[in-house]
Amino acid sequence: MLIRLGCRLEFRLLQPTPLIAMLNVHYTRFNDVVQQDDLVADPGIPLAGYRDGFGNWCTRMLAPAGDFVLSSNGVFRDTGQPDPVALSAHQHEVQELPFHTLVYLLGSRYCDTDLLSEQAWQMFSQGEAGWARVQRICDFVQTHVTFNYQHAKATRTASQTLAEGVGVCRDFAHLAITLCRCMNIPARYCTGYLSDIGEPLPHPAGDFAAWMEVYLDGQWHMFDPRNNARRYARFLVARGRDAADVPLTQTFGPATMTGFEVWTDEIPNADPPPLTGQEPTHD
Repeated sequence: MLIRLGCRLEFRLLQPTPLIAMLNVHYTRFNDVVQQDDLVADPGIPLAGYRDGFGNWCTRMLAPAGDFVLSSNGVFRDTGQPDPVALSAHQHEVQELPFHTLVYLLGSRYCDTDLLSEQAWQMFSQGEAGWARVQRICDFVQTHVTFNYQHAKATRTASQTLAEGVGVCRDFAHLAITLCRCMNIPARYCTGYLSDIGEPLPHPAGDFAAWMEVYLDGQWHMFDPRNNARRYARFLVARGRDAADVPLTQTFGPATMTGFEVWTDEIPNADPPPLTGQEPTHD
């Protein structure tokens, strides 16, 4: 299937303001590009791209004072299949883990493992390890935390999510990531697009989503503590230790968001065009 996805973010700035955006689909979907989701600024200004320490594509700019818009609109192929599962994926002993995974065992800004380690072991040390343990953690988070946009809080940590029992998708992800790390399972934070394909109506307004990847059986596997179900047309934008590493936009000065729109829609009756072999310019 073909998916049209993109976003439109509107700002009001009191002065020229440095801004960094992470809004392009992750390079791991390069082979699925039909129409590249180039970032467009209005008014037009110079944009400079770079990769951060996690391999995410970032766009740096000096946004002008006044009304300012960032937007993108791309088309990507998708398998049309739900999120994959690997029920037999086993958990590694810490001494067996590859070096690059070890940072995802440590505490981070929103994943306060030091406060939840003892409780995590009490709750999840029994039973089968590996995929089954991660699923038990996701089941717990999904049932314990109530989703509510009205309770969004930029400073909420995993331990606070556990204590308060409310949050948005990033809070679900932070709590599940923290509990996994406490159980010696490397876990990293992901943000991106998630379609409503296959979901019953009515749908809420489009938004970016947060989920996690855990390292089991020699590779990274996706889990979604917020929805806790296999979903369709998921497109990674960025990944890191937690949300502090992957803000979709970061302004270095006062800024007010005046508009926000996100879409991830199937293009009906579309035949996928042949691969062109041309790489995106920002790769």
